[in-house]
Amino acid sequence: MTLFRQIYTLLFALFLLVVASLGYVQFTETQNFLTKQMESDLNNTSHSLGIMLVPDLEAGDIVGAETLINVIFEGGYYQQVKLTWLVDGKQQVWQNPVTIEGVPQWFIDLGLFKTIKRESTITSGWIQLARLEITAHPGFGYHELWRTMTNAITVFSILFLIAIIFARLGLTWILKPLHEIAEHAKEVANRKFGPDMKVPKTVELKSVVLAFNSMSDQLKQIFNSLDEEVGELRKKNLVDQVSGLPNRQYMMGHLNSWLSEPKSGALMMAKFDWLEEVHSKYGYQVRDETIKLLADKMQQHLDGVTTSVIARISAYEFAFLVTNSEHEQTSKYLQTLIRTINQEVSKAGCKPNEHFAIGIAERTGQMSVTDILAQADNALQKSIQDNNVFHWFESNEKQLFTREQWREHLSTAITDGEFKFKWQPILLNGANSILQRELYCQLSIHGKMVQAGQFMPYVELLSLGALLDKCLIESIHNKKLLERNFEPIAVNLTFQSMGDPEFHQWLNKFLRSSPLRERICFDIPEAAVYSAPESCEALCAVIRDNGSHFGIDHFGRQFGSMSYLQNLRPSYVKLDQSFAYYDESEHSSELCRALINVAKGLDIEVIVTGIEENEQLKRFVPLKTNAYMGYISPPTPVE
Repeated sequence: MTLFRQIYTLLFALFLLVVASLGYVQFTETQNFLTKQMESDLNNTSHSLGIMLVPDLEAGDIVGAETLINVIFEGGYYQQVKLTWLVDGKQQVWQNPVTIEGVPQWFIDLGLFKTIKRESTITSGWIQLARLEITAHPGFGYHELWRTMTNAITVFSILFLIAIIFARLGLTWILKPLHEIAEHAKEVANRKFGPDMKVPKTVELKSVVLAFNSMSDQLKQIFNSLDEEVGELRKKNLVDQVSGLPNRQYMMGHLNSWLSEPKSGALMMAKFDWLEEVHSKYGYQVRDETIKLLADKMQQHLDGVTTSVIARISAYEFAFLVTNSEHEQTSKYLQTLIRTINQEVSKAGCKPNEHFAIGIAERTGQMSVTDILAQADNALQKSIQDNNVFHWFESNEKQLFTREQWREHLSTAITDGEFKFKWQPILLNGANSILQRELYCQLSIHGKMVQAGQFMPYVELLSLGALLDKCLIESIHNKKLLERNFEPIAVNLTFQSMGDPEFHQWLNKFLRSSPLRERICFDIPEAAVYSAPESCEALCAVIRDNGSHFGIDHFGRQFGSMSYLQNLRPSYVKLDQSFAYYDESEHSSELCRALINVAKGLDIEVIVTGIEENEQLKRFVPLKTNAYMGYISPPTPVE
């Protein structure tokens, strides 16, 4: 029983007790008053009637005596009148039945009034003429008592209803802080730390609210300190202290993660020998200031061209990872980079287009980190050797299809649902059970199997992401994949679906009609959370409200606050694959542990990705993660 009902019941019982007490007192007082009134009336009537009967009794006029008594008796206030003539013993009796209009018989049968009699002797001088006996009729008493009690009950009932209404309103207002505490407690239990509650005026509730606000603030501070710890560890381990750019370790891990995804783009390696000239002329302080200014300018100008990661990998070498672009966009990026470098070269008093070189290697097919690093470095060395500003690595691999051919093939595949599927198990730590299965798709074109890494970049470039996601989700339903296993199936959503309101509406309708919607999980890339937070929050609300689940993919890749976890409340996070390739230094372990603690502190499951061998897995055992995935358990075709 709720506190509201307990207090409400107590007040109800107390009110009934008071009403019952007042009713009893009122009933008793009224009964006593009516009894005394009947006794007084009976005494007066007996005395006056005796005096009036004396002349008729002396004359022996029986008819006159009867007439006089009938006048009084017909008023109905007397139950019985008995007149006994003492001369001859003759007795006359007048009697009224005990029936009262407007009073229920059960009330009369209660016998609330005792029989009241008055007996007197009528005399003339010393002669006794007759004996008069009058019995009061209780009708008047019962009638008045019943009327009084019914009126009292009516009044008390009205007051009771008014009291109930006011008590409910009053209790609702008084206990409002308790309801707020309950709601706030639920939010805190879900690791949502909102603003402090308003302090009520009631002393007892005030102390409770203050204590709860203090507890919430402490938990918020703990989470914020974990978030700050992640930020500090990122700066210490993954950020170059001079330029403020990501360092070599971050770039290597990011390269591994990027190459594992179906993306396009290029890697550029640049060597800035002019910075050494600045060092020799002006000293290391001016050189470091120049590097910092150069880094700021490159980030400022290049971010507007396309998405990229800029890293300082050695004293005078920089790496530029263009993560999702075609050749034309990459060329535009390169031109902007050269223009930005020349501006800073001129400011430093050096000649433009001299003493720096850039090598570019575009991503083609299935590549390893070693492959693309070697190609970019070869292109850089060729640029230095030929004394050119830049050089493109020439790959012998031909493009599979033109952009328009890709559009035709992909549109047809989406319309006809021609995709083939693989799924990869996500395994629980310390058990042989499967947490979920992540779904991958591949496409057959002209009898040749095309992997997601080949066609997904064009899905993004051609803005076919939302259509593809609809097709894949419908295929899960049509092929009854959810019914084959009890484990949930995870689907990777594209960036386009994140910000497409029509897709949100379609997904909401689809999930409502799906009987197994609780087995569908949706992976949302962390980059989308930072780039389009409102759209992601809207999409997550659709998924959550329909009983499905979602998680954050590539968790920890972005440089930013983890506070979004409190708003989105994902069921799980998939640690970015780059963490599987970081060195085993103490600082790297601290960063992983801090990221994991942030998630686990919000009761979010942590899944490690990119695990290829047991040695990698052993590194994460002390970190208390929930599950893992990778080519240690490779994808298998869905038959």
